[in-house]
Amino acid sequence: MPSAGIVPRRAVQLAALFAMMVAFTAQLLGALLPVIPLFIAASVVNLGLDLVLQHKQPGLLAVLGRIRFDVTVRQLLRDMLILVGLLHIDGINPLEEQAPLTITLLLFYGTHFVCQAVAVLVRRTRGLPFVTRNIDASALRLSDAPPRILSRQTGRRLLRFSVPTTTGMMLTAITTDAYWGGIGLAVSLALSAGGTLYLGTWLLPKKRVATEKQALEWLDNWLTEYQPTVGMYFSGGSSSAYQANMWLSTLADLDGNPIIVLRERFMVQKIEATDVPIVCIPKVANLMRLEHSTLKVLLHPANSGKTSQILRIPSIKHAFTNHGESDKLSSCNPYAKAYDEVWVAGPAARDRYQLADIGVEDKDVIEVGRPQLAPIQPYTGAPAGRLTTVLYAPTWEGWDGNPGNTSVILAGENIVRELLADENVRLLYKPHPMTGSVDPRAGAANNRIQAMITEANARRSGARPGPEAAAELARRTDELNALTTSAFRKSADELERMRLQGTPEEGRAAAVAAAVTAWEEAYWNSFPEWEHRIITTARPGIFTCFNQADVLISDVSSVVSDYLTSEKPYAVANTSGMTEDDFRVNFPTVRAATILTPEAGEVAGLLDAVRNPEKDTLAAERAELKEHLLGPSDPPSSVRFNQAALALCTKADERRVRMENRLSGIPGQRSQEDLDASETAGKQTDDVPDAPAAV
Repeated sequence: MPSAGIVPRRAVQLAALFAMMVAFTAQLLGALLPVIPLFIAASVVNLGLDLVLQHKQPGLLAVLGRIRFDVTVRQLLRDMLILVGLLHIDGINPLEEQAPLTITLLLFYGTHFVCQAVAVLVRRTRGLPFVTRNIDASALRLSDAPPRILSRQTGRRLLRFSVPTTTGMMLTAITTDAYWGGIGLAVSLALSAGGTLYLGTWLLPKKRVATEKQALEWLDNWLTEYQPTVGMYFSGGSSSAYQANMWLSTLADLDGNPIIVLRERFMVQKIEATDVPIVCIPKVANLMRLEHSTLKVLLHPANSGKTSQILRIPSIKHAFTNHGESDKLSSCNPYAKAYDEVWVAGPAARDRYQLADIGVEDKDVIEVGRPQLAPIQPYTGAPAGRLTTVLYAPTWEGWDGNPGNTSVILAGENIVRELLADENVRLLYKPHPMTGSVDPRAGAANNRIQAMITEANARRSGARPGPEAAAELARRTDELNALTTSAFRKSADELERMRLQGTPEEGRAAAVAAAVTAWEEAYWNSFPEWEHRIITTARPGIFTCFNQADVLISDVSSVVSDYLTSEKPYAVANTSGMTEDDFRVNFPTVRAATILTPEAGEVAGLLDAVRNPEKDTLAAERAELKEHLLGPSDPPSSVRFNQAALALCTKADERRVRMENRLSGIPGQRSQEDLDASETAGKQTDDVPDAPAAV
């Protein structure tokens, strides 16, 4: 059943289409009868409605384009009806007055089509085979983009340039003087012709960027000069960028020269602030140029259809790092066996892969910990104040329809209701950003939960921070945005953004880290401690929410594994239909958790254990499970991760040496495995009786 918000929107869209059809009909009747007031009103309303819809409902007009009633046809029809109307108005001489108007109108349309052709040529010349960020690409002769209305907004250009024509023609209809129509047409023609000439300047050598061949040669030279060693490869949709962003700081801290390789052009702007060079290479043929670079290792935080394309490069070693670990099936995907190594946090993930029996050999599983978890603060005991802060961070519904994926649908409202019933609870609700993207029930439940929290806040009262807190948050927001957000003109295209996002200033990464810390402190200080919070934006991040919380309620997801580094109490909702014993056996990450049924009757006991540590019977088990899931604390995860990267780089170097020796015909240094195999084969040969000599 369509939601309440969809029905009015559809009604508005249908009403707009109906109004446009009525305007065309009225314009036709006004022109033929003729009824001058109706003719003028319909002509003006018709053009005005199209202009508004171009801005407000471009998708709706795209539907008209699919039935061959696009903006050019609509405007041409409007202008033809205006000429028909002028023919029927007494006092206007068709030969002496209207013929010049018709010829000028045809010239206007001629310049419009020429401008459209020039726009196509300009767009083609401004398309590079790759996109970069954090790289000085000035050698590619990058320049500012032409105005959007000339280069990309064909419909808006035609309609806006037609306004003087329609205005002049309407004045002619009122005064029967063709002079006004001529003035309007002259202005429109001048705008169209002038815009075409101005747009054409981007085809001149001064504004032309490098050709595809020149650009690819530049990329090869830059790779040779920069000499990347380890990188991160990522491909995905716009909502999946968080999977790559969580690895940015870890990648930047690795020894060597890091790089980020993307496949989708839009993703270049989805990657958060980083100093690591970014190269987006959409075409497979151009991607293969990385084989001849110094790149040794690529880290993969996610699987995608395009991952197989980069795996074709044998000179690069590939490690699957995933974007989080949980007991869900997605954490041991059979695709993982395509990588050279699978990097996991701790022994639990190693066991998970072996139990799954999907073809990943144990020797290829490397335990590296979770270096991103360093900002998470450790458990310090019971809540210090009156309030207990509870973080409810459910995951999303997933692709397979399993009711145990998310608690939002079956248990979310019950959990929140129980929490809100306790006046000493402060709730932080942070749903997964993809909640409701597959199952509408999850989206509807999420909306109801947010409404419950908003209503509960309305019933609460207390002291609020002064205006200086909000001012501090605004100041910190501006500082952070200045460091992490690039401001572009509306007309800016990829090349202009590449020019503006060149080599970052020295020390920017440290400045961003400090600004994020300051912003998070200002954020929490700007709200009263008794107020529940609904957090649906990327900032504040999940880790700072961990630090605010005394207890976590979540689902079987990587959130649980990450939260365990704090050793704070946590609970997991069981909406799978399993018994509690089976649930704990099937999902080791919940071994040290309080298990919540869909009715959420266990919430009161959970809160009691949080407030009274002597009743917390799971503390020792949380510490043990933490090491099982995330590995030992010594050496630190960042050190182990870097060591794994260096070791895999060494393997890549060894392979390159073997291949070079093989291609040059020089016997290469044989590995220990080759020597062992040769020795075994020799022994087997010695055991075989001598064959008779050939005659």
